[in-house]
Amino acid sequence: MIDVEIDHSSATPPFEQLREALIERIVGGELQPGTRLPPVRSLAVQLGLAANTVARSYRELEAAGFVETRGRGGTVVAPRLDDPERHRRALELSREYAAAMTALGIPHDQLGEYLGRV
Repeated sequence: MIDVEIDHSSATPPFEQLREALIERIVGGELQPGTRLPPVRSLAVQLGLAANTVARSYRELEAAGFVETRGRGGTVVAPRLDDPERHRRALELSREYAAAMTALGIPHDQLGEYLGRV
């Protein structure tokens, strides 16, 4: 069981609240690499959310590299990002993002604003 509070009256969508709460627990070390997260439906019932809401949070966590889906093995916390190759790749992707946003005419000082909406 994961101890997460969802504020249904918040302007922040529930999937974002869940995603951020799980990121905090992963980064803070409460959820260690290899820890299995609850199945989507179980966590949805626990939190009073739709299964699709939890599934979206898990998908976004996976896309960001915080969790891995292992089929029947479920969703588990991914290995830490202290691997030098991951840092190199993250920097490479950041540069690509910055270049693409610059091509759209978005100034560098506004890039964080867009990332915060993800």
